Amino acid sequence: MNALARACLPLALACSATVAPPVPSAATPVGPPTVTVESGLLSGVAGDDPSVVVFKGVPYAAPPVGELRWRPPAPARAWAGVRLASAFSNSCMQELRRSLLPWTEEYMLRNFVDEDCLALNIWAPRAAFGSARPALPVLVFIHGGAFSSGSGEVLLYDGEGLAKKGIIVVTINYRLGVFGFFCHPELSAESAQQSCGNYGLLDQISALGWVKRNIAAFGGDPKQVTLGGQSAGAASVHYLTVSPLSAGLFQRAIAQSGPFDRRTLSPVRAEAEAAGAEFAGALGLAELRALPAPALLGKHSDSGVRFRPVVDGWVVPDQPAALLARGGASDVPLLTGLNADERSSQKDYGKLTLSAWTDAVRSEYGELASALLALYPASSDAEASERQKQLARDAGLATLLDCRQARARHGLSKDFGYLFERAIPWPEHPEYQAFHSGELPYVFANLNKLDRPWQDVDRALSEQMSNYWVNFISTGNPNGPGLPHWPSSSEQILRLGAETQASVTLAPEAARVFAQRFAASP
Repeated sequence: MNALARACLPLALACSATVAPPVPSAATPVGPPTVTVESGLLSGVAGDDPSVVVFKGVPYAAPPVGELRWRPPAPARAWAGVRLASAFSNSCMQELRRSLLPWTEEYMLRNFVDEDCLALNIWAPRAAFGSARPALPVLVFIHGGAFSSGSGEVLLYDGEGLAKKGIIVVTINYRLGVFGFFCHPELSAESAQQSCGNYGLLDQISALGWVKRNIAAFGGDPKQVTLGGQSAGAASVHYLTVSPLSAGLFQRAIAQSGPFDRRTLSPVRAEAEAAGAEFAGALGLAELRALPAPALLGKHSDSGVRFRPVVDGWVVPDQPAALLARGGASDVPLLTGLNADERSSQKDYGKLTLSAWTDAVRSEYGELASALLALYPASSDAEASERQKQLARDAGLATLLDCRQARARHGLSKDFGYLFERAIPWPEHPEYQAFHSGELPYVFANLNKLDRPWQDVDRALSEQMSNYWVNFISTGNPNGPGLPHWPSSSEQILRLGAETQASVTLAPEAARVFAQRFAASP
C-alpha cells in the first residue's frame, strides 16, 4: 500500500441512467485525425470501436536519463513531421511481474521497461475533432502499484469504454521506486529549492500541465479536468491536492482504494536523505547517475529499501494531514472509497484462529482492543475469521469517515464516499472476494477485457458505476437521472454491489471507538 492510503485499504435498479450526452459516431471515418501539440504534429489510430481515436505513447517530458536522472522533468523534445501515436511507450523502470494473484495479467503491464518512459495515452471520441460541439471533460488517471510498479498501458485502464460515454481519458507513466523517489543530500544541495525525492510526483504535475496546454487539440476542456487514481494513484491524488505546484491543474478528484489516512506520515526530507545516503553507500551522486538503469534497479531490488513521496518543503510542503488540518487542501469535489476486501491478498485473510484473532486485535489496537472485541465478538475460529474481515472493512470505512469529516470542518467542496462490495466472478479463486482494485473493470466499463464468467448483475453494475464516474467527471456530482441517489453527507456512503444503495458509513458504536483512535493521532 501507499503512504497515504492503508486500504488508507437490486441491480435491477435503472442502470440505463443518462449521463453526459453520448458522442455520436462519425458517419464515415476517413482516417485518424492529425492534431498539433506543442512538440509537433500527432496522428492517432482508431480504437476497437471506430468512434474512438487513441493516441498512445505521447511524450509529455524529455527522457529522464543521464544528467536528467533525479531532476524535475524537462520539456518534451520537438519532432519533425507527423508522429504516429500507435504504440504505448515503454513502462517506467520496475521489476517485471506479469501476474501476482489476485492481480492477473490484465492488471499488470504487458510491455517492457525503460528509463525513457515519460509518456501519456489519450482516448477521445472521434466526433470531438473538428466539430463545433462543446469541449469535453477530461479524466487524467494515475496508476497504482505502491509507487514502485504499474503503467498507463495496463489493459484495464483502456479508456475506450469511458470515452464512448462522452469524456476524454488520459493515462500516464511516472517515475517509480528509486528512479522516482530517491532522496540524497547531494540532490538537495544541487536543487534550487533544496529539495530531493518526489520526481514521480513532479512527473504527474508535468503531465497535468501538458494536458492543460494541449488537451483542447483533442476536443477536451482544460478547465474541466478530473485527477483520478487508484491505490498509490489515489495517494498521489491526495499529495497533489495539497501541493501548491498543482494548483489550478485539476477541478475534481477521484481517489479509489485510497481514502486519506492522517495517521500515516510521510518521511521528511532529512529522514529520506539519510535513507538515500545509506542506500548509496560509497557511491556519490555522479556515480549513481552513471549506473545503467538495470544495474540501479537491481541495486534497489537487493536493498529492500522502499522509496516513496517525501515532505520536501517544495512539492509537498508539510505533512498532508497538517495541511488538511489548516485547510490547506485544494477545494475540489472528491469521490473516494474502498473495496470490501482490500486485504484479501494477505495469506491470513479470513483464516485466523480465535486466539490469533484476539492477539491481532490487541496488538494493533492497544487500549481500544477490548471495546473492539466486544463489538466484533467471536467464539470459534470460523467466527473469528469473519470478524477479522468485518473489522478490516470497518477500519477502512473509519478512515474514509475521518477524512470526509475533516473536509467538512473546513467547508471544502462536497465529497462522495463508496464501498465496493461485488466479488468478481472467479470460480478458481473465490477467496479474493471484492479485492483491492477489483472495481477497476467496472469503473472503466472494461468487463470485456477480463476473462471471467460475467453475469447480468456485473454488466448492470459496470454500466451504473461508469455512469456515476462520468457524471462526476462532467459535473462534480455523480448523481443523474435514473441512478440511485448518492448522498454527499460524510456519515453516509453508497454501497456498490448486487444491490446499490445508500447506508450509514459505520454503526454508531463502531464510529465512536474509531473516533477515539483518530483523536489520539497527530
